[in-house]
Amino acid sequence: MPEAISNTSPLLYLYRIGVLEWLPKLFSEIWIPSAVADELKEGRRRGYDVSNPENYEWLQIVDPRAVPSEWLALDLGVGELATMALALENPSRIVLLDDMLARRTAQAAGLTVWGRLKVLLEAKAQGLTDKLEPLINRLDNTGMWLSEEIRRRILALAGEKKRGAG
Repeated sequence: MPEAISNTSPLLYLYRIGVLEWLPKLFSEIWIPSAVADELKEGRRRGYDVSNPENYEWLQIVDPRAVPSEWLALDLGVGELATMALALENPSRIVLLDDMLARRTAQAAGLTVWGRLKVLLEAKAQGLTDKLEPLINRLDNTGMWLSEEIRRRILALAGEKKRGAG
């Protein structure tokens, strides 16, 4: 099983649709930097429905030694920067990121990047769910907007709808 490092938003959205517990079934080890734990803690302090990393023994807090200075000029949050830096120091791990700029930056650095939709596709491929469509609909209800094209592509990849079908 691969190992992963996660940013805040994949944890947040997977938690909100009730499938966060799939992560330890997809990955043998999952790290988050303390900046991600702090972002989740701040979200809870503000009254948002977010996971508490302390409730998941399979989540380990590990911090990077340094953040590449050229990344500091990018419009990225501290959680994204710390997650990407930790992944750069551990390039065999899959990095879980949703922000497009963070994803492109990590991919340009040669890292393997998965977003929450790839996690859902992998979960289906491994038999953790029979259908992705209800989960995709739940993501919509949590505030994650998906274009109709992306929705169709994901469901087609999952074998649930034909490409181009409405």
